[in-house]
Amino acid sequence: MATAQAAKLERTIVVYGIPDGLLNTDIMVDILIIHFQKQKNKGGDVEDIVYPTSTQGVAYITFEDKGVAENVLKNEHHLEDKRLHQGYPLKVSLYGESVFTCVSCTLGLAPLRAKCSLEDLIEDLKKNLPKLSFGPLHPNGQIKVQGPFCAISALQKMLLSRIKHSCSEQHKNVKKKVPDHMASTSQTKSRLSTSPTKSLEPRNDLGQDASEDELSVSLDTDIYHYMKKFRNKLYQKNLEQCDVVGNASVGDEITTIYLRKKTPKASASQLERAKDRLESLSAELHSSLRKERLPLKGSTKTERQNRVQALNMVCTQYPNVLVAEYSSHIDIIGSSSDVFEFTQEMKKMFRNSQKEPWK
Repeated sequence: MATAQAAKLERTIVVYGIPDGLLNTDIMVDILIIHFQKQKNKGGDVEDIVYPTSTQGVAYITFEDKGVAENVLKNEHHLEDKRLHQGYPLKVSLYGESVFTCVSCTLGLAPLRAKCSLEDLIEDLKKNLPKLSFGPLHPNGQIKVQGPFCAISALQKMLLSRIKHSCSEQHKNVKKKVPDHMASTSQTKSRLSTSPTKSLEPRNDLGQDASEDELSVSLDTDIYHYMKKFRNKLYQKNLEQCDVVGNASVGDEITTIYLRKKTPKASASQLERAKDRLESLSAELHSSLRKERLPLKGSTKTERQNRVQALNMVCTQYPNVLVAEYSSHIDIIGSSSDVFEFTQEMKKMFRNSQKEPWK
């Protein structure tokens, strides 16, 4: 059974950038199937489609043939149909590429408006990060972005690099105008922050340059919770050995850990070393863990209670599985075999239910 499940995942892709709320769900499913069955889109026979999912604008499509899934990934996709008033660019990735198949966040780019054209910036980001799906840019400078966590992380680093470059140029100009004894009070501190509302916003605050006193590491929130529960000793050891402390800002999908020097003796290189260690640990977990999602949205109170009771019973059998409960869904994270067996046990408990909770 585990082999069959693994084979199915190899034939499954994640599709994001789907326009939500425009059409009836059945119609949108029909449009998606037609698109991914067309030869010009390198498609083929669709075995199954899951839409809508707990992540807005995301669908899971399973093909009958693994080769079709591989070919679809190589092609650019533009969703067009006479039932849609315009075309919509779609992004696709293989389902098993990441423990977190798709992250949704909102970029707040307003602080960069004075430095560059936001439209040109977004076009440049699209070119350099083709796996990401960008929504329309709103007048307030916000734009919705979806894609694999690794691509979202690369986006954050790219924006941070641009901010640092901008600040560096600003510092040069300040030094030309301000006497040397006043220059230290005129520096700008910039960082990309993550809020619990899934917003990534470049912030400019007056203060000391953050490059020597603080670094940030962005993690998938589920990876962070798994790390803290099952690898906390290693997590703390990495920080202590580098003479660094970490303060986590936990968001729904992305968690940012701000690293600071623990003592005055700590150096900038120790901050870099701590960051590298946490990123390596995160990468290790990303490659070894898998996640399944149990949707809760629309469930009755009784259904929710039954699910929680079932989860508690199954959890005792799998001590190395993390169960993360949210208002709209429950994420189950662990090794591929544990997650597969865990979900099978859950399905058994709900086999007599009228509504299958696991999709």
